[in-house]
Amino acid sequence: MRSLLVLLVLAASASVAAAQGTYRLQPGDTVEVSVFQEPDLARQVVVAPDGQISFPLVGHVRAGGLSLQGLERILKQRLEKYYNTDLDVTALLSSTVEPRTLPTVYITGEVAKPGPLELVTPTTVLQALSMAGGLGPFAAKRRIQIRRRVQGEDILFPFDYSEAEDGHEIVGDIRLQDGDVIIVPERGLFE
Repeated sequence: MRSLLVLLVLAASASVAAAQGTYRLQPGDTVEVSVFQEPDLARQVVVAPDGQISFPLVGHVRAGGLSLQGLERILKQRLEKYYNTDLDVTALLSSTVEPRTLPTVYITGEVAKPGPLELVTPTTVLQALSMAGGLGPFAAKRRIQIRRRVQGEDILFPFDYSEAEDGHEIVGDIRLQDGDVIIVPERGLFE
């Protein structure tokens, strides 16, 4: 009985691995990326509607349409210039896009829970950041951006989270629309 259970688990693992090898990333997918030699780089990233992800030291990478192995290869190539050793980069699919009926925004970068966020009621940027578990410890609070695609053009709206913390009137706390991407960058060395 125990050996049958082990065989079933191995078969399921093999089918998941095979599926991840042929799966092509698409907007809204969440990918867990880790670098064995640098645990501080481990994080979940969300493929934005334009097909890109943001990763520390690498910047923006077009991930839409890539397999997980393709994404690993690109991240490894771009990270290697910062390290003297051969890196082991792993990308695992955490969640995929499901057909949606509610308007959805995407939150990426230095937040506790990056990923897609379905909007049940009209939602502002500050409310969405709260629903994503708040900002991470390395978030650039003054450089948050909301990217909205209008007639094929990207429009960027700045948002300064520190204004909300200080109790000032919040400029840029716009009402979100379907497909908006909230980008919370990592703060710089002297921020």
